[in-house]
Amino acid sequence: MHPPSVDALARSLADVELPPPLLVDAAREAIAAGDPESARARAEDIQRALLRRVVNATGVLLHTNLGRAPLEVHQAAEYTNLELDLATGRRGSRHAHVGRLLARLCGAQAAMVVNNNAAAVLLVVAALADGRDVLVSRGESVEIGGGFRVPEIVAQSGARLVDVGTTNRTRRADYERARAGADVALILKVHPSNFRVQGFTADASIGDLAGLGVPVVHDLGSGLLDAACPWLAAGPPAWLRDEPAARQSLAAGATAVTFSGDKLLGGPQAGVIAGSADMVAACAAHPLARALRPGALVLGALQEVALAYLRRDGDAIPFWQLATLPVAELEARAHRLGAGTVVACESLPGAGSLPGIAIPSAGVSVAGDHTARMRAADPPVIARVADGRTLCDLRAVDPADDAHLAASLRSLTSWPS
Repeated sequence: MHPPSVDALARSLADVELPPPLLVDAAREAIAAGDPESARARAEDIQRALLRRVVNATGVLLHTNLGRAPLEVHQAAEYTNLELDLATGRRGSRHAHVGRLLARLCGAQAAMVVNNNAAAVLLVVAALADGRDVLVSRGESVEIGGGFRVPEIVAQSGARLVDVGTTNRTRRADYERARAGADVALILKVHPSNFRVQGFTADASIGDLAGLGVPVVHDLGSGLLDAACPWLAAGPPAWLRDEPAARQSLAAGATAVTFSGDKLLGGPQAGVIAGSADMVAACAAHPLARALRPGALVLGALQEVALAYLRRDGDAIPFWQLATLPVAELEARAHRLGAGTVVACESLPGAGSLPGIAIPSAGVSVAGDHTARMRAADPPVIARVADGRTLCDLRAVDPADDAHLAASLRSLTSWPS
């Protein structure tokens, strides 16, 4: 029996929401495999692999696999003054618009934006320390997700890394000794991100390091702007304790800070460099700046986030709205789902922010591992397994998705009432 033609098989898949060329690919692959009946499954696999909306029931607010901070962005098909100075009519700088706002928020003289925080660290070190020494505590010479390693970033910048102190204890005196006889361009203090050193520990503060007469760059990583959280009516939540913030680091004497746009800042993926005007100007003038710069879509989205902070409107930033929801509200929603067992649970900030810190939450659980079936829902529900039960934490779930989550849970045949 002759197999169907590729065209006929592709046309039979017209109800799968894919452009015709992709349906043809699925049909051709199925016929080549000698299994025309698999064409629909192949087309659906292609569709499933595309970027799409998911319901985050993992309890991890800044889930790297799910795009980190949720952010609603609308961009009309129109031109902007991205690199035009409207006052003079001459070419301007794409760093000026949102950079001015971020500098105001951080208490810095200037700021600029690049693609992500790894790019921010790379650019600062390349611009300020090429061919010279950079002091880094051994306890901060870390690797975080995606293979970002501080020693490799420093090497790529053209600088030389000088290890200081020990893994668990590094004092100001250790930096003083390392500086002797070295050509030190800057001290790089790095947020430990995904881990926390506890017990017999010591580290030098920004204030301690600022007195050494060497520029200090503080890689904050997570992107907390201000420890006082003036954008939250209730002030900083307890789980933010001890998290370093940009405004306080600069006030303590840091020459510059770098941080992510899509972590605690709650914006799009980006990296921010904020600090002295001379330092930011040196970064902007470096050849790498052009390769690392973001486009108008990212800058526009980040501008809206910065304006919300300046208005002290934390509710306009989805991350902060989700992170500060009262547990009682989450418990009430869990009961209204009418599916699964209502449980207390703990959410995580995620994405390397606040390691070891949990946020009280509530959700529902179902006996057994049903995560694969829930991922097959439309839209997919991403849950986690704990103690042999599927757990759906409601802290990162939009209330508008509660009905869909309830239906997904009820579709499971083995959950107890």
